Amino acid sequence: MNIGLTGGIATGKSTVARMLVARGAALVDADRIAREIVEPGQASLARIAERFGAGVIQEDGTLNRRLLGTIVFADSEERKALEAITHPAIRELMRERIAELEADRPDRLVVADIPLLYESGLQHLYEGVMVAYVPPRSSADASDRARRAGARGSGQANRRADGY
Repeated sequence: MNIGLTGGIATGKSTVARMLVARGAALVDADRIAREIVEPGQASLARIAERFGAGVIQEDGTLNRRLLGTIVFADSEERKALEAITHPAIRELMRERIAELEADRPDRLVVADIPLLYESGLQHLYEGVMVAYVPPRSSADASDRARRAGARGSGQANRRADGY
């Protein structure tokens, strides 16, 4: 069985993931895979350099995240271009890892930690979805979480959880 685990920033997603792993689940982390696909030698890194210029690659061959961030967070079209490169590669590697884990131990729960599961419209890919949610204790808590969420859009999962 596999499930997608999602939720906003500071809702306890990582804590929930660790608890599930401690009980025998396998974890596939979308954020970790997003970093893997842009390591030196990876096709996604080469495509990013082609699209955004060689300046986004540092002397040691790694991605200059700061420079790329400056580019994509200033222009939504550039952000969409980056997502068009990275998101398919992330999804494919996640599918491969999940399939390997399920084939290795069919009785084991596989948890896919995906912060923007609903926002990406990927919930249908999983047998179940678990949403980590913590209601704000005060408007200051809510404001702080919203500020920390920034451009991630993770409030969407929290709003959906409110409706259940």
